Order: sequence, then structure tokens, then C-alpha cells
Amino acid sequence: MTNSNPTKTNPTNTAATTAVMTPPAASPSRRERDDLAGLLERQRSFLRYTTAGLDDDRATRRTTVSELTLAGLVKHVAATERAWIAFAGGDTAAVSPEGAERWADEFRMLPGETLAGLLEAYADTARATERFLATAELDATHPLPEAPWFEPGSRWSVRQVLLHIAVETAQHAGHADIIRESLDGQRTMG
Repeated sequence: MTNSNPTKTNPTNTAATTAVMTPPAASPSRRERDDLAGLLERQRSFLRYTTAGLDDDRATRRTTVSELTLAGLVKHVAATERAWIAFAGGDTAAVSPEGAERWADEFRMLPGETLAGLLEAYADTARATERFLATAELDATHPLPEAPWFEPGSRWSVRQVLLHIAVETAQHAGHADIIRESLDGQRTMG
């Protein structure tokens, strides 16, 4: 006698048995959050790696014609991530072009700051981003402020913000790699 209903659990019906025994996959939203968090963390790790073993003096040394330093890049990327996560949470003024004077200080280690302190602040920023990402609605959008670099009337989703942060971090990790290689020959990759 054959089983006329192949969807009933039957040890000889391997498709049905597999479906019963296979744990449910993560939801697309959870997988996407994990992918975004993983992408961002990989880029952060490349940037952090460029500072390994440096003291404050070497972390603030310029090695190219640019004003960029390793400490300044860590500080800037952390500040940028904090601002964009605030925007993603609804604080649209967080990425406003106002306060350009402060922007230059984001690239410098100021008196009283240390590389260790900047790295810890960056770790705090990463943890705050992870907490935000755990519950954020990736499709939620917010209007971008008026600025010459944004199309008038544009809105960005939380997803776009997270991708922007990852791209910004990757770009500056590349800058950091060049600075570190010029400083003492250490490279992040290759």
C-alpha cells in the first residue's frame, strides 16, 4: 500500500523528514541585519588593525602630504558613525552641515586625548550601533538635511545609512593602511 499523501511524515519520504528535522532559517530581516553588522565590523577591524602597537606620538604622525593621521581617522570614523546612527534614529540634525568648525577637530587627537581613549570611544560607538541595529526598522526613512552634497528632498532609509557607514569606514581604513605602511611598513593586507 502506498501513501497517497506525500506531505505526511513518513520515514521513506525524505523531503518531509528533512523539512521536519531542519531548524528554521533566520528571517530575511535578521539575516540582513547580521550581514550589515558583519560588513561594518569587518571594516572597523581593518581600521583598528592599522593602529596596533602604536603609541600616541606615532598615531598622530603625518606620513603623507595630507593632514590625516591614524588617531584622527579613528576619531573621525567614530564621530561619523555616531552622527549617522543618530540620524537613522530620527535626529535629522545630527548630519547637518552646521558646525563645520568642529569637523576639523574630528580629524585630530586633541590635548588630553589618547589613542587608547579614541579606540575605546570607537568600541562604545560600535556597541551602540549594534544595539540600534538589533531593533531598527531597516526600511524607515528620514529626510536628509539641505546641503550641497545631498539631492534636495532626498530621504535615506536606515539600510542606506548603515551601508553608508560601512563605505565610509572602508574608505578611511584604506587611508589608514597607506598611512601605516608609510609610517613603518606594516600593512593590513597583502
